[in-house]
Amino acid sequence: MGRIEVVSSVYRSDPVGYVDQPDFWNLALRLATPLGPERLMERARRIEDGLGRERAFRNAPRTLDIDLLLYDDVVLSGPLVVPHPRLRQRAFALRPLVELDPGLRHPLTGERLADLALAPGLERLEPLFPGTRLLPDPNPTGS
Repeated sequence: MGRIEVVSSVYRSDPVGYVDQPDFWNLALRLATPLGPERLMERARRIEDGLGRERAFRNAPRTLDIDLLLYDDVVLSGPLVVPHPRLRQRAFALRPLVELDPGLRHPLTGERLADLALAPGLERLEPLFPGTRLLPDPNPTGS
């Protein structure tokens, strides 16, 4: 799908929507990709399906959920909505994005995501470990 440029820390948060499920674990990554947003999401859905993702009902517990939060400054409304429509209300999406780039702004409102991430009333969020631990060692021989 592309080249992962940077990965945020992994965060644990309270579930949002349907709350009778385990905590969420979230991270964000920046991907350099030749794919447009629609094609990128098609590929992401195939990954989810290949790893056993089931869509029983909205906000149902799931093993994996890949979202396209931002795509440069692109704004889309249709089957695919970019930026993600609930981005401004989700600490578990905002904080990892801000970690990737503290200067990010919401493409529709111009608000700094760093300011939105500090808004009162967002869900509890706890950093667990650096996301770089999930990437392959770029120098596995140690040289």
